[in-house]
Amino acid sequence: MQIVSDHSDDFFLGLACLLSISPADAAIAVVDTSSPLSNYIVQVRKPTDKDFATPEDLDAFHGSFLPTTAASSNEEHRIVHSYQNVVFGFAAKLTAEESDAIREKDSVLYVRPEKVLSLHTTHTPDFLGLHQGVGFWKDLNLGKGMIIGVLDSGISPDHPSFSDKEVPLPPAKWKGRCDFNGTSCNNKLIGVRLYTGLLHDDVGHGTHIVGNRCEK
Repeated sequence: MQIVSDHSDDFFLGLACLLSISPADAAIAVVDTSSPLSNYIVQVRKPTDKDFATPEDLDAFHGSFLPTTAASSNEEHRIVHSYQNVVFGFAAKLTAEESDAIREKDSVLYVRPEKVLSLHTTHTPDFLGLHQGVGFWKDLNLGKGMIIGVLDSGISPDHPSFSDKEVPLPPAKWKGRCDFNGTSCNNKLIGVRLYTGLLHDDVGHGTHIVGNRCEK
């Protein structure tokens, strides 16, 4: 849990990027597997005449979309993950040639290579045309002095969002603690509690969410 004291006049809008996924039919294709493997997202059309009672059933169905060379490969299991709720499809390790072969199948909606998107929280005010002390923000305090608590995946205390430059001392009402050793907590990041897992954020989600709420 990260506890942050917000003494700034800043307001941030969090933007989420959603990576889509795609579908195909059971045509057999033989392709060259000498190319390097990359992760691809494949969305397929969900059949109306099948019931996937177990995860193994779902994996087997999605595996039927793999070209023969990939399906019979002695390498690690190619299906990375199967999806059936928000989208119906799977992630798989494929060569570029294999992805092209899957894309040609009738029940495949689309095939896209995995893409890692960077979070740009610190640029949101510029994107929105907002500037501290000018216009809309000039006479507003927007949460100044508020203590915010977030339960998430941990936090990276050295992130620039948590600099306490020109931030006053925490409010006198603050009675929490910092489970980090040394000087990781400051006048901005005033407390951190560990309930399970790690204090340091190894996936970036907790740092991103707290930065949205409390960045100076």
